[in-house]
Amino acid sequence: MDHLTLGVFSPSVLLDVATTTGRLAAAGLTVTDVAVPSSPAQFQALARGTYDAVFTSPDNALAYRFLPSNPLGQLLDVEVVAGVDRGLGLVLAGRAGFGAPERLRGRRLGVDVPTSGFAFVAYALLEELGVHRDDVDVVALGSTPKRAAALNAGDCELTVLNAGNEFVARSGGAVLLADVTMLGPYLGTVLARMRQAPGSAAVDRLAGVLAETAAAIRTGELSGQAGESAARLLRLDPADAAEHVVVLSDPDRGLVDDATVPASALETLVELRRRFLPVAELDGLTQRFDEIVRSAVLVA
Repeated sequence: MDHLTLGVFSPSVLLDVATTTGRLAAAGLTVTDVAVPSSPAQFQALARGTYDAVFTSPDNALAYRFLPSNPLGQLLDVEVVAGVDRGLGLVLAGRAGFGAPERLRGRRLGVDVPTSGFAFVAYALLEELGVHRDDVDVVALGSTPKRAAALNAGDCELTVLNAGNEFVARSGGAVLLADVTMLGPYLGTVLARMRQAPGSAAVDRLAGVLAETAAAIRTGELSGQAGESAARLLRLDPADAAEHVVVLSDPDRGLVDDATVPASALETLVELRRRFLPVAELDGLTQRFDEIVRSAVLVA
């Protein structure tokens, strides 16, 4: 039995279902998922070998592979092994009472770090509502669960949330303002590792199990198990857990059931970076996806 340690931002229903249904064990795997406080901390730990792999935004993988201006200030030989989800309901959420665009200016926007992919999504969705990035106060609050708690506690008035955290915030009165699908093809989470790290065969098997489990959830075969997992892991009531399962099965927002990484979704991420943090290294980057994404899963 091979053991993997996986750095994650939020508890993963997909991983939990793969575990509780015995699919991981059948592939000779056990997985420990560890919550990370932020994306810089996640990639620092990945580079040190603390994690065998990570669930992360593909924007993070692109930044740490190609852009020297990333928060760690160093390039890492990161490899994207598989696509995991298309955002899992990624939305711009506002604290209760701050749903109208005219009430958003001058408010605090909570992000992981101001130069991360989810932050760029937040800026773009604000612009869809007629609010410029400079009209809000951007504050770094760390991982998605932390930001959901901060929103409900009043430590920010705006943030982007997904993976069930949007329902946690909504139960506290938050309003969901704009969805990432407004921005074009999108990929929210990938499975990534260091290219030369040991245990690559085990990570490859994990990618296969995740894809098979995602397909079973999307077809309804494991929807009951997914709902139970969402209620337990994310502390959702039955109605919100059922809504999360609908998101998991959504072809535009939910799970990737074949592990593929669409180039069009990566292009969306590059264009968001070019829009909000243009650097010379972005030029020609859309022609270099094969340098970071495993060839078997990169699709046009």
